[in-house]
Amino acid sequence: MNDQSATFTTNELITAYLARQIEDDDLAFVGVGTNGRAFTLAVGIPLAAVRLAQMRHAPGACVYWGNLLEPDLSEIPEKLTQDSLTHWQAAACPPDTGTKCDMLMRRAFDVCFNSAAQIDRFGNMNITAIGDYRQPKVRLVGCLAQPEHAAFVRRPYIVVDLDKRTFVEEVDFITSVGHYKGGSSRTETGLSEGGPRLVVTNKAVFDFAPGSKAMRLVSLHPGVTREEVLDLMGFVPEVSEDLGETPAPDAEELRLIRHDIDPNHILLRV
Repeated sequence: MNDQSATFTTNELITAYLARQIEDDDLAFVGVGTNGRAFTLAVGIPLAAVRLAQMRHAPGACVYWGNLLEPDLSEIPEKLTQDSLTHWQAAACPPDTGTKCDMLMRRAFDVCFNSAAQIDRFGNMNITAIGDYRQPKVRLVGCLAQPEHAAFVRRPYIVVDLDKRTFVEEVDFITSVGHYKGGSSRTETGLSEGGPRLVVTNKAVFDFAPGSKAMRLVSLHPGVTREEVLDLMGFVPEVSEDLGETPAPDAEELRLIRHDIDPNHILLRV
């Protein structure tokens, strides 16, 4: 779905799907991304989704990204450089990360978007280290505020590409607790009810089964087969009895994404 002749791209499909999850007056937390595909997953798609929601059905939705509270998503800078961000119109620019962490722990956020190097069947995520923590094969970016996202945000969404190296039976290090070991194990650790709501990938969408809290395949993107999805996973997920096709973006959603939200391909570039 990524070639020029396609009706829509995978990025556009994911953006439209996530936009439909945003409710009016939601406050969404968008984290940071490095570059390339990691930026698109962690930042570009979430920002585009919030803006699409604002334009379609949730005018009161807003976002906290970086050091910007409620940046004007109708005027996304042509380049997301530090200078551009400094001059981006926003409701506020809090001076330190302590403000965000305080808001997180006070449950001020309705939605957050996360990506990860590893995720397991219960939605535990790892962005800390691959291999043994003390002698890792790869040292990753570290926890940032991801533990607080998973602990305190009402509706966390995970946005990540499907790959066996990412979807593993058990993460090497739990940066953020999802549904822990399944069932009621999350609340038994002292955490509140909650955990990740959906995992949205480039091939399919998953939720977490109500009883087991195990990852469950709920929809396949157009043209993708169940076998293709399972071949890209390091564990076998549950499968919904109502497994269907992920809804395609409609003509108006595509027009808004392409001509109003991201005409310069800043957000959905990879």
